[in-house]
Amino acid sequence: MELADEIIIPASMDRVYAALNDAEILRSCIPGCEELIKHSDTELEAKVVLKIGPVKAKFSGNVTLDTTNAPDGFSLSGQGDGGVAGFAKGGADVTLKADGEQTILSYSAKAETGGKIAQLGSRLITSTARKLSKAFFANFEKIMSPEETEAPETA
Repeated sequence: MELADEIIIPASMDRVYAALNDAEILRSCIPGCEELIKHSDTELEAKVVLKIGPVKAKFSGNVTLDTTNAPDGFSLSGQGDGGVAGFAKGGADVTLKADGEQTILSYSAKAETGGKIAQLGSRLITSTARKLSKAFFANFEKIMSPEETEAPETA
C-alpha cells in the first residue's frame, strides 16, 4: 500500500521540523497513540490502539528516523506488532519546503501488513490508512496554527 499527499502548515519550516521531532506533539497527533517514548534523536517507541474494520488491536513498535536531509526532510521507518491481529511495517519520506510564513509538507509512505489484519483486504486497510493519515495531519496542522500556539492557557 502506498500513500502520498501534500499539505500546507501555517508555520515556519524550522517550527514544523522541530514539532515533527517533538515526541509530545507527535503523541497528541497520532490517532490512538497511548504512549510515545523518545529513546534518542532517531529512535522512538510507540503504543497505539487501532481499529481496522472489525479488528481492534494494540500495536507496540519502534520507529527509526533518518535525519540525513534535515531540515528539508527526513525519512522514517518502523514496525509494529499487534499480537494475534498481526503486524504492520513501513516507512515514509517527508519533505519540507518554505513558502513565505508557511511550510509545504509532502510525504510518501509505504506500508505492509500481515496476520489477521492483512486478511481484511487491501481496500479496507488502504482506506483506514488514508483516514489515519488525514487525522494525523489535521491534528498536526491544528497544533501548528497561530491561533492554537498563541492562545492563552486556561485553567
